[in-house]
Amino acid sequence: MSPANEKAGKSDVKDARSGVRQPLANLECDVLVAGAGSAGLSAAHAFAAQGRKVVIVGKVETHLAGRTVALFEGSLRFYRALGLWTRLAEHSAPMEGIQMIDDTGSIFPSAPKEFRSREIDLDAFGENIENNALVAELAAAARENPSITLVEDLIDLFDLNFSGARARLASGGWIDAKFIVAGEGRNSQARQIAGITVTTWSYPQVALTVLLAHEKPHHQISTEFHKRSGPFTFVPLRGREGAPYRSSLVWLVSPREALRLQALPPDMLAAEIEDEAHGLLGAIRLDGPVGAFPMGAMKTDRVTGTRMALIGESAHLFPPIGAQGLNLSLRDIANLVDCLEGVNLDEPDEISRGLERYERQRARDIGLRVRGIDILNRSLLIHALPVDFARAFALNFFSAIGPLRRALMREGVTPHGPTPKLMRARPPVSRASAPGA
Repeated sequence: MSPANEKAGKSDVKDARSGVRQPLANLECDVLVAGAGSAGLSAAHAFAAQGRKVVIVGKVETHLAGRTVALFEGSLRFYRALGLWTRLAEHSAPMEGIQMIDDTGSIFPSAPKEFRSREIDLDAFGENIENNALVAELAAAARENPSITLVEDLIDLFDLNFSGARARLASGGWIDAKFIVAGEGRNSQARQIAGITVTTWSYPQVALTVLLAHEKPHHQISTEFHKRSGPFTFVPLRGREGAPYRSSLVWLVSPREALRLQALPPDMLAAEIEDEAHGLLGAIRLDGPVGAFPMGAMKTDRVTGTRMALIGESAHLFPPIGAQGLNLSLRDIANLVDCLEGVNLDEPDEISRGLERYERQRARDIGLRVRGIDILNRSLLIHALPVDFARAFALNFFSAIGPLRRALMREGVTPHGPTPKLMRARPPVSRASAPGA
């Protein structure tokens, strides 16, 4: 029996005004977004702003330990354009500089390098925000948006064809859509249904994540120590009462070392972090629970299917180096919105042409990020003199030559190539007075 002929069940949805879960019959929409993480919620807002009727399905998770998101300039423009930055800015801290310190013990050490946002005429490279706060605010804004229906459920079946798309909720009920945005993450079911090939690989690393309070100010500088186990990175966080100086830490270590560190009492783990940071931030204490996740990478052979497109970790995955993850995902979304602008979603041929454009536009950006981060991460893990020399030479070369240095910084925050409309520069405004700032 085809999904279209099965008896529709029921699910439930939170009423935007009362917050009470109400029975839900079958839903219809222009765009169905699968996945209610930061990427999925951002996509829902972007398509709603385009005038589409949107349903987003997924569990809203706001309890990830120690996870933060560094949003670069293009991503800030994205949220400002959607009128969302006002509520997000209350939780964020600016990153005015990035410092890289070679702590590998190599015989070819590179002197510390510091990059300042003012070198490329920006007040800050971006803003760092706790992932839980970001997701909570995006979800709250979705519940307030009359063009968005947020269904906190899971999808257990997709039906994709040229005439339309359907999704069945795990608790029963169907959603009929004209187009599906797959943002469920690395185990995307929509991607599997579309038959999209995936290449995956893993690294002998685990990322430990934790929020910290510390004695010395960070001066809005993100500091990345390059160690033999991988990066050890502090990113500024907004201070709060009793903890004026705060940072997030992402520490890549071996699986065995991760188990040892997680077993330590909080004060002993804080002491080890102080030692690894060489006293950079003074006395440190943990400001929340410790998170951990294994390091892997993934790339798909394409990012589109029948009436469907992949975004975020459904399309690409790599270690948290250089804060590229969500920034790349938001470029996916902004590009997809552009490619479907003016497209009649009732017309399969128009959708196909839009998806062809999306496929072309995402290939270079995704490929460059996945390959570049893979090379950098492996260069730290491979203990060989030629690799150490090449890494030190490349960093010294690019940082010493002004035009290359500035080009590298611009590529990190606003990549070369056509800029999607949601990420285009707007007249400069102050942080405090900007609408959505």
